[in-house]
Amino acid sequence: MAGVLGVLSWTKDPIRGSLSRTMSMTFSSPGAGPLTIGEAERHSGVPKETLRVWERRYGFPAPTRDAAGDRLYTVADVEKLKRMKALIDAGERPAQLAGLGIDELAARAPKPAPANDAVGEWVEAALDRLRRHDVDGLRDLLQAGIYARGLERFVQDNVAALTRAVGEAWVGGRLQVYEEHLFTEQLVRVLRGALDGLPRPPAARPRVLLTTAPGEPHALGLLMAECLLTLGGARCLSLGPETPPEQIAGAAAAHDADVVALSFSGMFGEAAARAFARDLRGQLPATTELWAGGACAGLADLAQDGVRPLVNLADIPEALAGWRFAAARKER
Repeated sequence: MAGVLGVLSWTKDPIRGSLSRTMSMTFSSPGAGPLTIGEAERHSGVPKETLRVWERRYGFPAPTRDAAGDRLYTVADVEKLKRMKALIDAGERPAQLAGLGIDELAARAPKPAPANDAVGEWVEAALDRLRRHDVDGLRDLLQAGIYARGLERFVQDNVAALTRAVGEAWVGGRLQVYEEHLFTEQLVRVLRGALDGLPRPPAARPRVLLTTAPGEPHALGLLMAECLLTLGGARCLSLGPETPPEQIAGAAAAHDADVVALSFSGMFGEAAARAFARDLRGQLPATTELWAGGACAGLADLAQDGVRPLVNLADIPEALAGWRFAAARKER
């Protein structure tokens, strides 16, 4: 039976300058069909819950039923779903795509990822608009970056490189504090808009609760992680920054979270991050995983405290795959 292949590659981390792992998903071709809903999910990358929602809401896909009443999909259905998912990841809305044919969807396919020098040019253009106080132009450039690259590559490459450049410009006195705040607000606005266009099935797993420790006000890393987690099929709930550990534990219980994800910026102390993570780990059930990511030094050492470190954004797909593999084994 054809399936999904996870391909690991090594790329240069735009923030640390070190090598980091990325995972790209390639889908083997389905057979002649018909395909079950599970097979349609595996080949298209669209979760089962989303397939059912689109069927009710948009009339596509429109599967037939077998003798037992189970849904059956054609190969053409799956090919269209794959193209729709790629466009949705790039920021389009399913309502605009469901009625289109495969050729029309192919014509709207996201452009290939630009080379690293193109990302650098894009960053310089964004900084120029920020310095000229061209707020509308900056927002348009951010939105165009999502359309050109897709949300996943935009977050991992463009946003990471731009936030680093803005931070360096602020430290070097080339940007004012209000300009840095203005940049953050525009970026949050654009990313939130892209997130609102993604399917969020209520039953999606894992359920991930996102927040930061008290004393860590930087929430942009949380939003970037939420984008990648949602693209990966997780159901996310963000509490925003600076949540006390007992409140995180309470929220995790109330919302039946499978994972609590923390973000620590480079300004947060290594010892304080480890102490907070250890304290929170002790307040969470053993069945709730604790993940920690960001630019804080020493995150990799948290593994010995029962925390899964996400040193780079590119580690998120692996973390999701690991959780799902473990969850599948428990269900056997």
